Amino acid sequence: MRVTGYAYPWDVLDAPGFTERAEELGVDEVAVAVSYHSTRAATPWSPSRSSVVARHAAFYRPIRESAWGRLRPAEPDWAGAEDSAGDAVRALGKAGIPAAAWVVFTHNSLLGTKHPEVAVRNCFGEVYPWALCPAREEVREYAAKVAAESVRGLEFRSVILEACGPLGVVHQHQHEKTDGVWSPAAARVLSICCCAACAAQWDGDTGEIQAALAAEARRLIASGDLGATEDNLSPEVKATVLAGRQRSVDALRAGILAEIGAGPRLVLHGALDPWVTGALPGLTPGAPDDVHSVVLQCWAPGQVSVDAVAAARATLPSNVDVGAYVTAVAASPVPEIDRYTAELAKAGAGELHLYHLGLAGAGRWADLAAAVRGARTVN
Repeated sequence: MRVTGYAYPWDVLDAPGFTERAEELGVDEVAVAVSYHSTRAATPWSPSRSSVVARHAAFYRPIRESAWGRLRPAEPDWAGAEDSAGDAVRALGKAGIPAAAWVVFTHNSLLGTKHPEVAVRNCFGEVYPWALCPAREEVREYAAKVAAESVRGLEFRSVILEACGPLGVVHQHQHEKTDGVWSPAAARVLSICCCAACAAQWDGDTGEIQAALAAEARRLIASGDLGATEDNLSPEVKATVLAGRQRSVDALRAGILAEIGAGPRLVLHGALDPWVTGALPGLTPGAPDDVHSVVLQCWAPGQVSVDAVAAARATLPSNVDVGAYVTAVAASPVPEIDRYTAELAKAGAGELHLYHLGLAGAGRWADLAAAVRGARTVN
């Protein structure tokens, strides 16, 4: 398996010995966050601090005024340099370690709060400020500019596309207090965007469709069944909503890929279920033809993740790699992580995407090493 390790710019630049640790670990490339959402990130290798507080979504390359329109990314005053991502990539290159651009597109609470008209709006009319809506042409133009400015003047082996599609109701936002409240079916309905741009793509009476979505959301919540996976929406409503969403996502991705060009490998975070929203959104039918690899969320160890990899390998074209996204910094350590990554490889994963080379300190480094070892026991 090819191994990609993820890191923030400050992990590479401010934590002594990063490149040596990456080399010892044996990763094939390091994915450096270039455009990223707000976070509080632990810095266990830093000699001077315990964490970095990224107060808002930010762009870790120079922000050229001429490159942006009304939607403009924010500068990270906590990063310490105008081009911290570029500096990290150059430091990796000097050490002979290939770099990947790790780019987050539609997850931006700062822009969604400042410009709520371009954010996802659910069936009750509530705005999700963390979620920029791909149906908005302005959002697609912004995402294309993020792609162009991310790779400008740098050499990347790969470009990793995260949140390249719609985000929904279930996603980390400030201090999240929604865990365990909605069933999968309710969360799916609440994740459908009903903004004017999305509704304009629906076949039928948009008011009636939105009312049907709201009524079904209320029914699912009132039922008290937190395990519900199916809804009672009509096939016609589901078909028109999904078709509109997929047209928007295809247009978003096309604009991004046009700016990246034909040089680097194109890696898409995604899911086989077309209704999935979030950092790894559902694939559209045309998505596999546009990229070299599709990475699946495999943070939850066990047979469900292994089966998802096997299903993806059976479904995706043979020339598209399947990546398994695995974390070594979960609240509880993954039991026998080496065996888990080996099982993912046997199921058909050709890439291990390993989270996270900066967040995992000395106490979790052995888990990272075990994950890599397991991934490479299978030829």
